[in-house]
Amino acid sequence: MVEVRMRVNGATATLDIEPQVSLLDALREHLGLTGAKKGCAQGACGACTVLADGERIVSCLALAVQYEGREITTVEGLADGERLHPLQEAFVAHDGLQCGYCTPGQLCSAVGMLAEHRAGTPSAVTERLAAPAAELSEAEIRERMSGNLCRCGAYNGIVAAIREVAATGEGVAG
Repeated sequence: MVEVRMRVNGATATLDIEPQVSLLDALREHLGLTGAKKGCAQGACGACTVLADGERIVSCLALAVQYEGREITTVEGLADGERLHPLQEAFVAHDGLQCGYCTPGQLCSAVGMLAEHRAGTPSAVTERLAAPAAELSEAEIRERMSGNLCRCGAYNGIVAAIREVAATGEGVAG
């Protein structure tokens, strides 16, 4: 067993876990944070996406011990008390969810993706790599969110929600 300390959703967490425990399992089984889902357990579906120091990661492929001393944000940590994060509000308003299984990962990924875009990180479809971050096109959003799958097909609502929040700049870190 090893002791791992990290900040999760703003609170310090100390875990006594085996070194091979994934970050996803540490969050779900040891901290009771079940928002991040275990989908494929291979890093292909994005259902387990969380933010590590503001960057999106698939937590099923990360060992909890790798995140000693780091800040982890799960979907449970996006809201500000009773006030939903702007992306959560937009997902509801634009029907960016159906069954909801992928939604926590989609939301965390969208928060991280908007921060990446604001920082000028290009995607595979970015036309001018040296240009300042422009308005996110539908193609940019779809490419940047392609690591998060939705079996229900709520992609149109997800894209609309992200575009709305990107246009306002509200709730976008960076």
